[in-house]
Amino acid sequence: MINRLAIIGVGLIGGSLSLALKKAGQVGEVVGYSRTESVRQEALDLGVIDRAANSIADAVKDADMIFLAVPMGAMASVLTELAPHLNDETIITDGGSAKAQVVAAARIALGERFKQFVAGHPIAGTERSGPSAAFATLYNDHRVVLTPVAETNSEALEKVRIMWQLTGAEVVDMDVEHHDKVLAATSHLPHLLAFNLVGMLAKSADCEEVLRFAAGGFRDFSRIASSDPVMWRDICLSNSVAILELLNDYRQGLDSLEQAIMNSDSDYLVEVFKRAKQARDSRFSEPGLIDNSEI
Repeated sequence: MINRLAIIGVGLIGGSLSLALKKAGQVGEVVGYSRTESVRQEALDLGVIDRAANSIADAVKDADMIFLAVPMGAMASVLTELAPHLNDETIITDGGSAKAQVVAAARIALGERFKQFVAGHPIAGTERSGPSAAFATLYNDHRVVLTPVAETNSEALEKVRIMWQLTGAEVVDMDVEHHDKVLAATSHLPHLLAFNLVGMLAKSADCEEVLRFAAGGFRDFSRIASSDPVMWRDICLSNSVAILELLNDYRQGLDSLEQAIMNSDSDYLVEVFKRAKQARDSRFSEPGLIDNSEI
């Protein structure tokens, strides 16, 4: 049981963790902080948190678990701000979608207390944001990836693992670099493609007519373009190396498809489409499939 959980960032991700642990009866007090006073008050009014802190220092005081649910671009400054207020027993973990940058920032900001930091990534979400978007079952049947490093305290790692298991999530461990490559392929690149396609159509003169006739497949694919622009800007910049490598590969694939269409190369098109269909059908027909979507 967590006696006092401090959540920095009380929106969908942080708020849902709080509600899940409350539902499981595994948290005593939840203290929340957001830099926006109205957001703190909203989280308090909705019962997402038990007490709204006026500062990061106030939020983390005497907390035995701290969860950082802030945009990637804010992680370093938040870690630096909370570092002086930790004790020997405090465990710090996060929900950032790219891990290398967070781990590097935590190593610098926390110093000798870096061993108390457990980098993590709950692969869950919706297109909504803010405290009102939080719900207790968000993490049910989703995966949470933990990316411990050599210095990570084993007891802290197990406490974070148990915390996420109590939310209904499946918890797996992964190397930091491998995590960032996998998530670039399965989440970050698809978001970029959706943002780009919808943005391209939005600039066209006949945008309204095009979108009026959009089929279900387009709506399913483009839904992720409703994601928080600031959050995804930060993710793209935080995981730029892996994303740029994939964009290069994707661009080459598009060039090959373009050439095939120009040359009426039906065999190549069928080969590409068949390979993609087989890969998707074999993966997503598994019974009891764990949801790995961030939105």
